[in-house]
This record gives sequence, C-alpha cells and structure tokens, in this order.
Amino acid sequence: MPLVSVPDRQRHKVFQLPVDLCADYPTWLGDRMSQGQGAHVITINAEMAMQAEQDPELGRAIREADLVIPDGAGVVWYLRLRGRKVRRSPGIELAADLICQAAGLGWQVFFFGGAPGVAAAAAQVWQQQYPTLKVAGVQHGFLSDDERSQLLRDLETKQPQLILVGLGVPRQEFWIREHRHLSPQSIWMGIGGSFDVWSGQKQRAPRLLQQLNLEWTWRLIQEPWRWRRMLALPRFAWRAVTDWS
Repeated sequence: MPLVSVPDRQRHKVFQLPVDLCADYPTWLGDRMSQGQGAHVITINAEMAMQAEQDPELGRAIREADLVIPDGAGVVWYLRLRGRKVRRSPGIELAADLICQAAGLGWQVFFFGGAPGVAAAAAQVWQQQYPTLKVAGVQHGFLSDDERSQLLRDLETKQPQLILVGLGVPRQEFWIREHRHLSPQSIWMGIGGSFDVWSGQKQRAPRLLQQLNLEWTWRLIQEPWRWRRMLALPRFAWRAVTDWS
C-alpha cells in the first residue's frame, strides 16, 4: 500500500524548546506508524516551558521528543507574536483523535496512570463509544513493585500501538523516556489528567472558556492548589515580549 500523504511538520522554538506545527497531527503520527516508527508525543504549555528552564532533564526530554504540540494558550500567543500561524491543540483532544484512529485501524491501546480505577473507567467509556477498540491493558499509577514489573512485561510482550500515560508533568515525560525502548514502534503520549475527565471524575472547561483560551482558569477553580504553579504564567508572558533571541 502507498504511504499516506501528510502535511508538512514545521518545527519552531519557544525559548530553546521545540514546538511542532502541523495541520493534522493524527495523520502525521499514523504515517510514522505505517513506516514502522514510533513516537514520543509531548504537549507543551507556558507552565511546562518555564518548568523546563529550571529542570534541565525536563528540557532534554522535550527536545528529544518526536512531536511537541502547542497545548497551551501561552505557547500559541508566543508564536503568534513572532508571526507564526498557529492554533491551540489540546493534548486531550489529540489523544481522543488517536483513540478514534486506533479503533478504526485495529490498534491496541494501553491506558496507564491516574488513581486506582480511573484509567479502567476511562477505558470502559471509550470501549462503549468504540466497540471495536482493542484495549491491550489498563494500570493505575500507584504501583507496587510487583505491579510495576508486570506492567513493563506487558508492554514489552503486547507491543500496543498507542500507550497513553497519565502521570502528570514531568513524571510522565521522564517515565516514557525511560521505558520507551520496551515498545519502540508505539506512539507514547503523556496525557496528564485526561483519564479523570474521560472517566467523569472531573469536568473539562466549558466550551466558551476553551474557545477563549481560558481553560487554565477552570483548572484553577477545580484545583486551587495549582495557584503556585500558575505564577509561571506572568513570568512566561514577560519573557515572551522581552526575549527575541
């Protein structure tokens, strides 16, 4: 079969971190899979970009990723200031598109992370929506030593095409970077708290806030403890308008 024709991917920089712009991320990733290549997908926002400046290991993980998508409004704003045509691409939506693609192509999907029962509930929701979806496995993120060993064996044995990891930033990025060799032809993607949303444990921001790029305010309302982390946003904004190197 001929390879699928995909739009070009353009790689830009936010500070010293890569951000990839592409009209169709799922198709781009599907093309890599058709060529026997896997991918580590990272979704970046302003908070994560500032965190990477303080954490060299996180910065290295982002730079080594195969696809870095502009998840946050701050990253989109930064690139638009520099004349780049870009739209926000929330990670939760890309992950949903990949699950839909997996159901259509017969890919196996592995759900890993979250509190006990949450990933399983999320997987069940998706199987109800797509009865053809093949779930290779489900595992929560609070592992005993035996559960951790079994998880790694399962990934190596089953080689699922799509592995969704919900451990939060930066833990999920480090975990994928460390274990990606177990299934090198898979798409590995850190998805933060998406399992919580899919399982109904939390609600995503109303559509209006999403359209206004104010989804972060909804997360702050639901998780007030995040306020300290949100202090990175004004620092990012200052850097965006002053750092043109």
